[in-house]
Amino acid sequence: MPGLTTRRLVQVLAVLTATAPSAAVAQAPPPAPITMKQLKPDVWAGLGGAGGNSTIIIGKTSVIVVDAKTSEAGGKDLLAEVAKITPLPVKTAIITHSDGDHVNGLAAFPAGLRIIAHDNNKKEQQTALAAGGRGAPPADRLPTETVTKSKESLTIDGVKLELYHWAPAHTSGDLVVYLPDQKIVATGDIIVTNRADDNPNIHQEKNGSTAGWITCVKGIVSLNADTFVPGHGDLLTKADVQRKLAATSARREKIAEMVKAGKSVDEIKAALPDAPAPGAPARGAAPPAGAGQAGRGPAAPAAAPAPGRGAAPATYVDIAYAELTKK
Repeated sequence: MPGLTTRRLVQVLAVLTATAPSAAVAQAPPPAPITMKQLKPDVWAGLGGAGGNSTIIIGKTSVIVVDAKTSEAGGKDLLAEVAKITPLPVKTAIITHSDGDHVNGLAAFPAGLRIIAHDNNKKEQQTALAAGGRGAPPADRLPTETVTKSKESLTIDGVKLELYHWAPAHTSGDLVVYLPDQKIVATGDIIVTNRADDNPNIHQEKNGSTAGWITCVKGIVSLNADTFVPGHGDLLTKADVQRKLAATSARREKIAEMVKAGKSVDEIKAALPDAPAPGAPARGAAPPAGAGQAGRGPAAPAAAPAPGRGAAPATYVDIAYAELTKK
């Protein structure tokens, strides 16, 4: 910069430095890579990465994927991992519910894909598309087949599957995927490990239900299975699922007792607050350095505001209270 004094040059550089975007602010850290775990010779779990967990099932001539990550990039990462374990093409996707972190990765999947979901799931995706905005599902990857019964038994490329929808739980369109020969269940977000055992995630805005959650988890526990792939977090055993069912059932029963006793929702929330997520600090405490859970994203209290909503979502007590006092 010819003609500038040294002092003036320092001032100009200081302004440029102050106004330049910070790389740390401009670029969010990338998600942890997908962790692939082989469950059976023909079944794998794709844990974490960009979005919820996926289950990969290898058929005679093609691959079935349960849930598809949160974005086109996340879907590409998942397909790249699938290509490492088999050269067979992905021809079928089964979607457990309509949340974007399980659906939107379908944008990376091949054209002509067979996409199976519950009928209410499709309706929820269509509603999201009509509303537009960030997070809307890919318009050309809506379900091509929908389930309307409480149980559907089918065979896809030599693989026996059972699809269950006992009741609205996490959403109105939940679908549980059961592999009877392999004794494996993909639960979707009905079961997750990044929340306290007695605090399942219920989407009130998608007509999820605390009572329906208990019905569904009783159904899940009744299946002859050894391994459960949750919507988020590490693999679970039947004992893990039973523990969550017992804890949540006990909490809902306490809420019902307090409703019967005439307690207000605020009184119940004060007495039965949402517990923090596993690994999160106690309420009011600062998180320890590097806090988080590998493959699950940073740990946080369960009632933290949802991204893009601007306000904390309804708590478990809010939703249960509304159901128990509905006339």
